[in-house]
Amino acid sequence: MLEVVAVCDAILHSPWLLPVLVVLIAIDGPFPVLPSETLLMSAASVAFGTHNALAVTGLFVAALIGSVAGDFLVFGLGRSSHRVLARATECEGGLSSWVRRHLLLRPGTVLVGARFVPGGRLVSTAAAGRFGLDVPRFLVGSVASSAAWSVYMLLIGLLLGPITGGSPLLSLLAGAVMAVLTAGLFALVQRVRAYRARRALAAAQHPTEPPLVLVAPR
Repeated sequence: MLEVVAVCDAILHSPWLLPVLVVLIAIDGPFPVLPSETLLMSAASVAFGTHNALAVTGLFVAALIGSVAGDFLVFGLGRSSHRVLARATECEGGLSSWVRRHLLLRPGTVLVGARFVPGGRLVSTAAAGRFGLDVPRFLVGSVASSAAWSVYMLLIGLLLGPITGGSPLLSLLAGAVMAVLTAGLFALVQRVRAYRARRALAAAQHPTEPPLVLVAPR
């Protein structure tokens, strides 16, 4: 853990921060296990903590470019019918079903909405490639979702800035905590929605019979 913090701390102080962010966020599309969100939130926290408007602007541009590039990478893999992505987009129930139902009709809404759900970026962009969404509409949706996500990440950095005071170490720790809390919150919401859907389905399959009303003879 300390080694990871040391590497991230070195990146935060490096002139290569923005290019590294672009690459990490792009690769995070098909491989959503990289600490790109934590690094971005941490860098934003440092930038806001030191009142560096130029750095904040640079972070937004880097996040936007990396996100769109990663979206197109997954989009291309989806069009090639990659087996791993096929399993991700063809699962029954939950996010995958919602994406399949609405993607071609409202691609912008799907790409933006799914972006804020854990794993949603991979599922929605891969589905866009597999189900034949045309490139212009995908580009518009990708830019919109990437811009919304970038602003969201920077806002979290803004909230963390006063807490960390621009300290890279505190920013990294706070960024990691926020990433875990955000993922946990979305996972909890998904569980609640799935539980309600199961209850509704069970109620539809086994409707409650109306009570018998006995009328006394006159």
